[in-house]
Amino acid sequence: MAEGDAQTPGHEVVGLGREKIKGVFSTQSVAKVGTGTTQRRTIQKTYWSVEELPGDKVSVQPLNRNYVPSGPRRDIPKDEFLSKFNPEPEFYMTTVFPAIREMDDAVVRGEKNRERGAAYSAEFEFKRATSIDEENVRANFGLGLTYLDRGDQVKANDIFERLVTLEAAFQSEHKHLFNDFGINMRKNRMYDQALKYYLRAEELVQNDEHLFHNIARCYFEKGDIANCRKYLKKSLEVNPELKESKLFLEYLRKQGHLGPNGAENGSLNLD
Repeated sequence: MAEGDAQTPGHEVVGLGREKIKGVFSTQSVAKVGTGTTQRRTIQKTYWSVEELPGDKVSVQPLNRNYVPSGPRRDIPKDEFLSKFNPEPEFYMTTVFPAIREMDDAVVRGEKNRERGAAYSAEFEFKRATSIDEENVRANFGLGLTYLDRGDQVKANDIFERLVTLEAAFQSEHKHLFNDFGINMRKNRMYDQALKYYLRAEELVQNDEHLFHNIARCYFEKGDIANCRKYLKKSLEVNPELKESKLFLEYLRKQGHLGPNGAENGSLNLD
């Protein structure tokens, strides 16, 4: 569901005579509790955030204990979905939507506080959002950037360890936050963390000249001229006109780190 979208789920019209499946749905399973003569069967209900995809597939994501979508998505055949999932429009309106709104509002307040330099107020709001969903990407990035702004590398590293495991953190919708976080880690001399972060992104992101450029910068800071050159080359192969990579390569050449044809020449001296 879109942020702030309070429409009744499961009834989004996308074309004449056709409705797209979207909203909160539930599944039920039977579990056995206890042993022997005290054993009994209970019905367990699980709630899901659901969106129909092209090709007769449906994407489902579980709701966490605070009733907001969290965790990995998976795609299932539409026929399987229709046979196992039940719509929960009233539960969405009374429980899920208010929880999502509370979380989103906390993130927005955190971002505004960070923009005006109120780091501790920003930290409070981002923590409030992560208490509702510890995997919320915007809240985690905001919290990490707030710690980097304060120069608190220990806490920033804790956030880094969480973000590097979240595939959602590297999706295109979060690209500006992803770039800011990596750049700020490098500026805080967290070179190993920044490099691990960028190399994780390389596994998940299609050819991105800016990502390759940032990896080259990290290798440069670590004194690894061979890999710096390798990733600058990859950056320029994707976009031969990327100004930053062209200037960086020319800088290396002027410093005597590259030969006239871009070949490595001597060792890198960062002093």
